[in-house]
Formats: sequence, structure tokens, C-alpha cells
Amino acid sequence: MNAITWPGIITLLTLVLLIWVAALVGKARVRYGIKAPATTGDPAFERAFRVQMNTLENAVLFLPALWLAALTNPGLVPAVVGLIWLAGRVLYALAYRKDPAKRSAGFGIGFFALLVLMIDAAVGLLRPLFAAAA
Repeated sequence: MNAITWPGIITLLTLVLLIWVAALVGKARVRYGIKAPATTGDPAFERAFRVQMNTLENAVLFLPALWLAALTNPGLVPAVVGLIWLAGRVLYALAYRKDPAKRSAGFGIGFFALLVLMIDAAVGLLRPLFAAAA
């Protein structure tokens, strides 16, 4: 396997996650009779919609962090942390849809994984600068 295999797999899984949460919104639109472009109505629809938007917002931060970490620090760490992020987002989605007050664990796991990837990427990007200055 080359250096992009694992981040590529994580990226594909992230796309599957995004499609899944979008499908949940579509299903909720039909179930609760919420016609597009409306984004309010039944609370269950609103929860599904917020899960989708929150996941999309997080993916915008996660994907560049994943790839920067993977390209600057090749190995399994970015992939494992990426899987942790995915698990956190799935947990978040399932919990939020049932009871928004119980979304914190999934959010925390995903946020922690994102921070780890950002730090890993920063170390990988800054290491050559410090080595050149030494």
C-alpha cells in the first residue's frame, strides 16, 4: 500500500457518512411532510437536518486535516485518528437524532480526533522549517 491508501479509504468512508446523513434528512422530509426548501417543522426532522449540517461543517475541517497529517507524517496514525473521528461522528448522529442532550460524547470524540490531526499536520509541516533553521 502507498501513502495515500489509508487516507483515501477514510475519505471514501467520510463520503459514505455524508451520503448517509443526507439520506436521513430526505427520509425525514418524506416522513414528516417537510417540503423543500423548508428546514423547520417537526423536531425529528430538525434533528436530522442539524446532524447533516453539523457533519458537513465538521467534514470541511476534518478532510484537510486528515490529508495534511497523512502527507506530512505518513503512517497509520492519521488513518487510526480518522477512524476515531468517523466513529465519533456516527455516535454523534445516532445520539443527536434520539436526544440532542446526549450528543456530547460523539461530538467530543470527533473534536478530539480533529485536534489530534491538526496538531499532527502542524508538526509535520513545521518540522522541516525547524530542521532547516538548526
